[in-house]
Amino acid sequence: MSEENFSSEDYAKLKFKAGLEIHQQLDSDKKLFCNCPTLLRKDEPEFVVKRKLHAVAGESGVVDVATLYQKSLNKNFEYQGYDTTCLIELDEEPPKEINKQALKIAVQIALLLNMKIIPITQIMRKTVIDGSNTSGFQRTIMIARDGEIESSLGKIGISALYLEEDAARIISDDEKKEIYRLDRLGIPLVEIVTAPDLKNPEHTKEVALQIGEILRSCKVKRGIGTIRQDVNLSILGGNRIEIKGMQDMGIFLKAIENEVIRQKNLIDLKNPVEMETRKVLPDATTKYMRPLPGSARMYPETDLPLLKISRDFINDAKKNLPNLKKDIEKELRKKGISQEMISQLFKQNKLNLFEELLKIKNLPELVAKMILLWPKEISTHKKIELEKVETILEENYFEILNEKNLSDSEIKRVMNEITDGKTLKESLSSEKIETNEVEEFIVKLIKEKPGLNTNAYMGLVMKNFSGKVEGKLVMEIINKVMK
Repeated sequence: MSEENFSSEDYAKLKFKAGLEIHQQLDSDKKLFCNCPTLLRKDEPEFVVKRKLHAVAGESGVVDVATLYQKSLNKNFEYQGYDTTCLIELDEEPPKEINKQALKIAVQIALLLNMKIIPITQIMRKTVIDGSNTSGFQRTIMIARDGEIESSLGKIGISALYLEEDAARIISDDEKKEIYRLDRLGIPLVEIVTAPDLKNPEHTKEVALQIGEILRSCKVKRGIGTIRQDVNLSILGGNRIEIKGMQDMGIFLKAIENEVIRQKNLIDLKNPVEMETRKVLPDATTKYMRPLPGSARMYPETDLPLLKISRDFINDAKKNLPNLKKDIEKELRKKGISQEMISQLFKQNKLNLFEELLKIKNLPELVAKMILLWPKEISTHKKIELEKVETILEENYFEILNEKNLSDSEIKRVMNEITDGKTLKESLSSEKIETNEVEEFIVKLIKEKPGLNTNAYMGLVMKNFSGKVEGKLVMEIINKVMK
């Protein structure tokens, strides 16, 4: 068995087992237990609060080993806040009722994972004194269990889905003091925990990507820092370890392979790994963080009642259950959209805009060009930032498509003129080029430049009229004149 290149059979002999913990922020308009916006701030903070955090026992009366480790570091914490920060985030006021919008999104994710929704559940406090929470704990609720998804190597169990508060955002860290920002604290997120059914690194990556697609089909936040995933793994003769920060899929496989090699080497030396939490590094190796936490850090939230998820609430979530990406792609291909355009609709997060515009004019290829291709062309030609072009156009797409008699080239012309500062009304009232004027120009052009092919003439004509004539008409006239 080569340590540098394990095969699937090698992982089977090693009794490789792995599971995933995936944390995904939800795209909610407010935080989980207060009315503050889920907005990350870039400006300077308006105030700073300083804290020390203390270890407390869990429901069993025992202080968790990971909590004791954090206590031993004896760190001070500073928290930066804004006018979008409230007393709940500062742990100076009891939490409000749970955000129902976030709960609905979490229920929809659970349903897509074929999970059983828990009708009555206890909101819990999870002791966390690493500074990421002002209170020294994170509120978490198990809302579903016992799900499954299909993979290339069989069914994968989904053990639990939790709805949680996200942690504060770390700004700086040294041996004695850590500085956090409170803008992220309390943003709703789901934690999805799989069973240890993953059989090798490739299988683990496959399932991580599959769960990621399910999440992205729902109302979740996008971008750096909005999703985080951890891998729990063990091999024969060793103990389970948790690798934090495994969201970079570029080093995902290598990090797992390196960890297996590390564990195998320790086992071969009769020095098996302890149960611990490790952090993945950019070179795909891992670094010790703290002991692996256990159940001793959990205890009930006494400021909130039991959470009841009614059958009516679940049925309402089912009514608006989103389609999965693979199903959406299949439907788009049926509509004649190329795979490249489909990929861009997902990548640029424009699927909703595309579907809304189709309701006005059911011409999928035209709508796709309007929102994906033409803004880029306008941006390049006019040397205007693409984001600025898209912002201007998105305010006018619906009105443009409501104009019933515009050809494709006229729509493109209107879009061009709107980015020049014209109103939609001004652009629509612009004088159209008459057919006889186009024909006169083409006749003159062919006399002055004989011998060119039709495409060359086409380019010169379109350039002269600045896209204000329809390409189909131009080609018809060129072919007629050249006969």
